[in-house]
Amino acid sequence: MRLHLLLSAPLLCCIGILTSSNPICGQDFDTPLSHGVDPREAAFYEAHPYPAFATRGETTPPEFDGLRTMAEWEEIEILCVGWEGYSAIEKQIVVNAALECEVIILTEDAAYVEDYITSSNNGGPAASLANMTILEVPLNTVWIRDYGPNTVYGSGVDHRIIVDWLYNRPRPDDDVSPQVIADEMGIDLYETTTAPFDLMNTGGNFMSDGFGMGFASNLIVDENSGGGTWWGTQFPDQSIEEIEGILADFMGLHTYVRMETLPFDGIHHIDMHMKLLDEETILMAEYPEGVADGPQIEANLEYVLSNFTSKWGTPFEVIRIPSPPEPGWGGGYPDDNGDYMTYTNSVFVNNTILVPTYYEEYDTTAIAIYEEAMPGYNVIGIDCNQIISASGAIHCITHTVGVEDPLLISHQPLNDTEDTVNPYAVEALVQHRSGIASARLFWRTEGETGYAEVAMTGGMDDMWSADIPAQAEGTVVQYYVEGTSESGKTQDRPMPAPEGYWQFRVGEIVVNGIDGAPAFAGFQPAFPNPASAITCVPVELSRSAAGRIALRDAAGREVAVLFEGRLPMGVSKHFIDAAPLPAGAYVLTLEIEGNGVWSQRLMVR
Repeated sequence: MRLHLLLSAPLLCCIGILTSSNPICGQDFDTPLSHGVDPREAAFYEAHPYPAFATRGETTPPEFDGLRTMAEWEEIEILCVGWEGYSAIEKQIVVNAALECEVIILTEDAAYVEDYITSSNNGGPAASLANMTILEVPLNTVWIRDYGPNTVYGSGVDHRIIVDWLYNRPRPDDDVSPQVIADEMGIDLYETTTAPFDLMNTGGNFMSDGFGMGFASNLIVDENSGGGTWWGTQFPDQSIEEIEGILADFMGLHTYVRMETLPFDGIHHIDMHMKLLDEETILMAEYPEGVADGPQIEANLEYVLSNFTSKWGTPFEVIRIPSPPEPGWGGGYPDDNGDYMTYTNSVFVNNTILVPTYYEEYDTTAIAIYEEAMPGYNVIGIDCNQIISASGAIHCITHTVGVEDPLLISHQPLNDTEDTVNPYAVEALVQHRSGIASARLFWRTEGETGYAEVAMTGGMDDMWSADIPAQAEGTVVQYYVEGTSESGKTQDRPMPAPEGYWQFRVGEIVVNGIDGAPAFAGFQPAFPNPASAITCVPVELSRSAAGRIALRDAAGREVAVLFEGRLPMGVSKHFIDAAPLPAGAYVLTLEIEGNGVWSQRLMVR
């Protein structure tokens, strides 16, 4: 364990206004500052001027090609925690996270934190302090997800930097935390704090798929539309196009999905009701019909599914997780004065997922949903009843910094198939800054303990491929991908392999629309498949509709448009010449205006 007393110049500037006796530091109150703007802050800044913002890092866009903001499920080097007022929860987070990575703890009282971690309360003394660094710095609040660092890579998997936005709270000590972390780790800091690149944002209202798509609520629009704050700071005055341009220039985001804010979520942060589990899977909160934010969540979900696709060009997979009511007298759902209890407010820590829990009746179901969706991960529940009334849980009080040299593996899991004759092609994007020396596919059938190993073949654009042999009907196949870089680093995907894996079933498939109801439209099987020349793609509609048929490669890039216009009722046949295409896995997508997206795989040999 390392213990540092750290005071940087910007922090000292803030201390001149917010001394340790000031209530904003949280030391003069029985309870810490809430996730939302606290009335005590309003009172303080009515009597004290807000300090001028101190520019710290680079304020112009990074000069790297291929900027890529990491996704939360990627490999992390550091979990960051702001230890301020919720010791029981923070101890459980820190102790479990330190088994997976190094933990940086920001605190105003390092001795207290060390004593608490090594004490016998709340789970007993930590087994080791070796992976913990405690930095004693001024701090306002625990909500480090909102003010903490955001990891971005240049050239996709190189040139690690931190990007920091204008913080949307009057908490100057919190606001400089990315500089503290960047200095501790020796990482360059870039910030969107100076015109024309000034942008206000908050980490709880941001998620990335790792490949250029970001998610947020319209809070980001509201807080960049000009005007002033009550504490004396001007909101940036940026149009939607300018907001998206700044995010593209600093973070490599080319698609930004914005959803309506929720009426009963006072902070309007999407991490209170959704989480990306991988490149194409959304974990979405669910309420009983008509309750609380349920109607708006359903409308937002339909909007996303109807207007956006995953990086593969296919519809997002959606997993629902029930949001619990607050138990007991005076509780209930948020529309009945209950706390905003959430299970999506979880955090990935490499092979572990830390999930908020509240009471057994709902917790058991929530943990089971995570374990089924993410096999092999160590899913750990942490009681968040102490903090949830302040409108946040585990994701809100943690942040991460990705590793310096990520070995990136991205693969669209194979769907269930009826094919018992042809092998099942597996393709994966495998990248490292030193290059990839080899990649391997490991597969087995359900019930087996060992995996068969198959060498993958490298192709264009860092794509690697191999086949799983055809299997009999009723077989469930489990598999994972492993890559080794030229520098010798090895990485698996899913990360906790071999305990973690993807799986698909060989057998009869029932094709449904994206809403689970029988599709009014859809593909008939393309033939021949695998394809090597002219291939027929039949489409059947129950009525005429505007539509589009496209072919995408395994990396999600659009390769060809087979049709765009009005499709007739009944069966229509469309054709593509597969001869010029590189061998591998492709995805055909059918988009019907106002009715959703369908897809099927096409193998080219």
